Amino acid sequence: MVPSNHAYDYDLLVIGSGPAGQRAAIQAAKLQKRVVLVEKKSVLGGVSVNTGTIPSKTLREAVLDLSGYRSKEFYGLSYSVKQRITMQDLLQRVDTVIRHEIDVTRAQLLRNRVEVVSATASFVDAHTIRLEYVEGGGQRLLTADKVIVAVGTEATRDPHIPFDGHRVLTSDDILVLNELPRTLTVIGAGVIGCEYASMFAALGVRVTLVDKRPRLLPFVDCEIIDTLAYHLRENRVTLRLGENVHGIELLEDESGERVRIVLDSGKQIVTEKALYSIGRTGNTNRIHPEASGLNVDDRGRITVNDDYQTNVPNIYAVGDVIGFPSLSSTSMEQGRLAACHAFGVQASSVPDLFPYGIYTIPEISMVGKNEEELTQAGIPYEVGKARYREIARGQIVGDTTGLLKLLFHFETRQLLGVHIIGEGASELIHIGQAVLAYGGKVDYFVNTVFNYPTLAECYKTAAFDGVNRIGGGADPIAPSKPTD
Repeated sequence: MVPSNHAYDYDLLVIGSGPAGQRAAIQAAKLQKRVVLVEKKSVLGGVSVNTGTIPSKTLREAVLDLSGYRSKEFYGLSYSVKQRITMQDLLQRVDTVIRHEIDVTRAQLLRNRVEVVSATASFVDAHTIRLEYVEGGGQRLLTADKVIVAVGTEATRDPHIPFDGHRVLTSDDILVLNELPRTLTVIGAGVIGCEYASMFAALGVRVTLVDKRPRLLPFVDCEIIDTLAYHLRENRVTLRLGENVHGIELLEDESGERVRIVLDSGKQIVTEKALYSIGRTGNTNRIHPEASGLNVDDRGRITVNDDYQTNVPNIYAVGDVIGFPSLSSTSMEQGRLAACHAFGVQASSVPDLFPYGIYTIPEISMVGKNEEELTQAGIPYEVGKARYREIARGQIVGDTTGLLKLLFHFETRQLLGVHIIGEGASELIHIGQAVLAYGGKVDYFVNTVFNYPTLAECYKTAAFDGVNRIGGGADPIAPSKPTD
């Protein structure tokens, strides 16, 4: 462990209190370093807790509960827990969870003796940070041996789009909606766009989803995406793929306030609300990166090496500000690894096996390679599939359309990828992740016993399906005992 450097006020200064910054600060504190975390907002947690991950996923659960989505298989399409669902109904749950998460974040930081400062931070040089206090005004200069930038991102705002926070929104504006719209057009079918499109569709809102790409989420397995597109259309979502937005106009007439969206193809969409979700931009303009020598691209993102070190050796960057995959889970791990590297502590992870969770309705999760990647790499593989409708638990919970698929090497039978769409996908994926991490074979799932009835049984069903395709039984995990 590197001893503290008392030539500076702190060993580590972290800018931003989201998942990446929080984990970096706590990891350094556990290494007995003097750590200060600077957050420009009066509340902790960053975008993840306040406007992004936690609110959107809580909103999703409220939608599923109040709309009776999970029970429609049993009680009919007209079934819902509450007939007239309002934004206030949905946000009541969101507000409760946000307050709890902020409190937990603060408690964890204080318990680990991380000093927390509410101020706007900006670089004076690579080791010197100017703080402008949120409350009471005033400024102060701090010096730190190492700096970790975890400032996150904000919704990208095209200057040609008439954002008003009322009719034309970004994902950051969703939580201030007064009421549910009757119609909504989502521009941009990335992860955030698909998530919100599916949520509002589950509430009965007529949704149109527009994207210039010919398919949804091109980094996801094609069959899984085809299944998602089917579900969206079943919920009356209109998909306008391969379409580019030419212009957006605010309308006010006898029909009320609406939005007209004109596409390059000449099509026009008139909608009550428009959600513009074309990526996110790094929050680096406020920290004056040029003063420290940091390189920042035109989207405000910072380039880092495999250790999350920037072009300035004592400055690291983690979380959404460094770009893909921009997940809270990966951001936390990046924060931990950056702090360890900064202070000479060996730490490792398995970035190729990070799981991805996409909280559409139904949800999607994946780990490892997909079919397109294996085909391009020339790797011989086979597929095993299990439908939720084949599993007792699928019938019990009312999800009869979910799908779990396993990809494994045709010759060695080593597991190569797991892809799931359906109830509990983001939880189920960790079983496959563990087997992948230890280089396991598809035979593990054949030879193991799962609780019954559970959705985890899908692994066994999919494994049998896969090994039957190659015309052989499963290899035993261990030699069987001799019989008497």
